[in-house]
Amino acid sequence: MKGMFITFEGTEGCGKTTQAELLADYFRQKGQEVLLTREPGGPKIAESIRMILLNKDNIEMLPETELLLYMASRSQHTGEWIIPALKAGKIVISDRYYDSTIAYQGAARKIDRNIIDTIRKYATFGLVPDLTFIIDLPATKGLSRIKRENADRLEQESLEFHTNVRKSFLEIAEEESRFRIINGNKSIEEIHKDVLKIIKEIQEGRDET
Repeated sequence: MKGMFITFEGTEGCGKTTQAELLADYFRQKGQEVLLTREPGGPKIAESIRMILLNKDNIEMLPETELLLYMASRSQHTGEWIIPALKAGKIVISDRYYDSTIAYQGAARKIDRNIIDTIRKYATFGLVPDLTFIIDLPATKGLSRIKRENADRLEQESLEFHTNVRKSFLEIAEEESRFRIINGNKSIEEIHKDVLKIIKEIQEGRDET
């Protein structure tokens, strides 16, 4: 399974970061070269933008500013890290990618989807993940896992905001065949097994072709 781009999505506190790390470890144990990364973030410039986006003191940030900063970070991330890694035959695993923008800035911030899609295609150089896992968990349960004093700017948003994000992820999952919804109410080990089952099915399908 060389040169594959896998993303993990979901609401805050759903456990996607842990699952991305576990999957990266699995591939490394199989001898695969892996780039494990995150959004917003990745390379230095993108990480600098992350600090602005998630700083809880930046409460005056406009939705339009937020959208453009996420896209700027993503463009640097994609061009500097993700595309070169894929061309080198590595498996790239990202904790969030552009589906988060559709859910957060689109559904929750009410920015027009057509605007998001137009900027997204430019910012990502047209790149689309090969496989996207959505770790589905009710917003109330995910937020309960986050210590309020450590919450970043987005984690501090209202329950309604995060409920809209979850709803959007489930709607997005119906749009393309690359999506797989995983029940986030299970234990870490059980979720990892569900992820690996899908990975192995895809591997077997590729071997057959």
